[in-house]
Amino acid sequence: MKRELFEYANAVLFTLAALLPIVNPLGSAPIFLSMTADLPGTARRKLAVVVARHAFLLLTAAMLIGTYVLRIFGVSLPIVRVAGGLLVTANGWRLLNDDGRGADATPGPVDAWEREIARRAFYPLTFPLTVGPGSVSIAITLGAKAQSRGASTARELLADLVGVVIVSLTVFLSYRFASRLIAYLGETGTAVFLRLSSFILLCVGVAIIWSGLVDLVQPLLSR
Repeated sequence: MKRELFEYANAVLFTLAALLPIVNPLGSAPIFLSMTADLPGTARRKLAVVVARHAFLLLTAAMLIGTYVLRIFGVSLPIVRVAGGLLVTANGWRLLNDDGRGADATPGPVDAWEREIARRAFYPLTFPLTVGPGSVSIAITLGAKAQSRGASTARELLADLVGVVIVSLTVFLSYRFASRLIAYLGETGTAVFLRLSSFILLCVGVAIIWSGLVDLVQPLLSR
């Protein structure tokens, strides 16, 4: 019994070690703040809950059915990384060239903020900001590994899901308290910080595209 618990704990930790550095909620929190700078604090806090829930659902879906979906459409993981990297790069470029007028917008009716939450929650805040192509690739790989274990498939998948729950909780906590950065940095500091974060997001997008292109080109060079 103790050995089974130990193996289960190791499987959960393995999932966390694989996903948490790629999802990187603490690193994404400034970008989340930049993309929601024009929203009031209550809307931003609600978005943190919704994004964390969407992140859990997206990672779980990638684990359980991601391999089959890619197989149906004939899409490889490197292609997923290139396409996702283009999305990340586009968002980083847009934020880097944002004039900042949205952050000074006056609060509107509650219904307007509800619509903004619904509009932004999945794209771009959940995908590709929080759960990007790298995270999806790893989730698909973990799911494929668990499904190849035969009799232990259910236990492996359960351990993976527990790891995804912990990752999603970390996303919520990181985004929930991201707004405190505004109070600490002040107006000028926040503007500088958000510009730097946007540039980092742009660099991350280029890195994802490059890794996908390398994986696509390497087989051609080795022939």
